[in-house]
Amino acid sequence: MLGWAAGAALTVVVRVLGGALLSGPCEGYTLLALLPPLLLGPGGLGFTATQWRRPRRAALGLGLVTASLLPALFVGVQDIGRLRGNGCAGGYIVFTAQEAGRPAEPAPARKSISTLSLVAGTTRNLTGRMGGYRVQDYPKPFVLSARSSSPGVRVTLPQTTVRAGGTFPVVIRAAPGTGANTYSVILTARSTQGEREVTAAGTLDISLRRATP
Repeated sequence: MLGWAAGAALTVVVRVLGGALLSGPCEGYTLLALLPPLLLGPGGLGFTATQWRRPRRAALGLGLVTASLLPALFVGVQDIGRLRGNGCAGGYIVFTAQEAGRPAEPAPARKSISTLSLVAGTTRNLTGRMGGYRVQDYPKPFVLSARSSSPGVRVTLPQTTVRAGGTFPVVIRAAPGTGANTYSVILTARSTQGEREVTAAGTLDISLRRATP
């Protein structure tokens, strides 16, 4: 119990000192979340190994190891989860497509895709969804832009802005006569948080084939 209490106290001290020294909203907080379990876990095991013939001191080391899991690792994982929710891990855009012949379902329930098979001269309507940010922390709308690796594959965005966590339509058209190949479509969403620019991006590979006669 004494070892666990010492480990818990060390966790609190490290978090308080780290929070006072770190000024930015993101930088350094991942290391701060992982530092207590990294110190207490290997450190406690090493102390236990060196004091194995002294049961009381060895028990102290085992208490430190226990504290590395709870509360240190448990709290650290929660902190990292909050950092992701605040956008510190960056944003992302995923694409979904409704399969033909299936009943319509909400876009968040559809399976995301990374590759789209398309025939030259045809058009597909997709749904983009921006993740990685919470609207409570990033209330300003994100401005959408798109680019393609080939002029024969065109991307149209009927909606030019989206809010954090929101969805938007994406129209992809392959011009007739475009060569069979694999092309890339990149979507980017940009906004500002104070003086800091925040972005989210997503890439979709287009596997294009020629229309059969």
